[in-house]
Amino acid sequence: MSLSVILALAGGAILLVAGLLLRSVGPRLRIGRLLSGTTLVPIDEAVEIASTDSPRYVRVTGRISSDEEFPDDQNRPLVFRRTRLEILGADRDWTIVLDEREAVRFGLETRSAYIAVDDVALGEGLVVIPRVSAGTVADLPTDMGAEIPPGTPPETPVRLTIEQVSAVEHATVVGRPVGGSKGAPTMTSERGRPLVVTTLEQAAAMRVLAGGRRGRVVAGAVGLGIGLGLIAASVAAFLIGA
Repeated sequence: MSLSVILALAGGAILLVAGLLLRSVGPRLRIGRLLSGTTLVPIDEAVEIASTDSPRYVRVTGRISSDEEFPDDQNRPLVFRRTRLEILGADRDWTIVLDEREAVRFGLETRSAYIAVDDVALGEGLVVIPRVSAGTVADLPTDMGAEIPPGTPPETPVRLTIEQVSAVEHATVVGRPVGGSKGAPTMTSERGRPLVVTTLEQAAAMRVLAGGRRGRVVAGAVGLGIGLGLIAASVAAFLIGA
């Protein structure tokens, strides 16, 4: 077997493993790429894009603004909150039993421009530091306990995750500017690409997205580099007849 074939096979195998590692991270890796790689434009330019109905996917930053905030448990003004309750099943997988969203109309603004954010389209693209509490079914308050399937043992582990966006923060939003249902320029999702909203600096957002899988991300990225290098080396070896 020639050297070029050996290098090509090795490179292909490493690329396959690297791809599987990165895929195991799930959609959050894609969100990270969108957050870091999407073109940044001023809000007033995004407003202009919305008026032309151009299918552009852009990134904007600004201060969160709303006239309809609601308080959290510490009286901080919020514009969005997602509460998710999960129980640990016999198969050791977490199952969602409650997924509740609270939202008001909000957007991003600068001194001279404003663009709304489509909270209905906001799902997996929300990147904030979550508040996570763990316990058992027996620890749950009555209203949340009612969400647990009948017959669940009281010692069953549960996990409560709260993700929220405050009205006093700056944020980055990635999405498509559109005219909006009432004509107001709005950032929303576009053709299979999610609406992304984060109140974190980019480095912190990437750490949240990687979560406990940072090692897989690093290993996958290194593997991609090595695999591509071996493929390039195999082409070079083939050209020189090795």
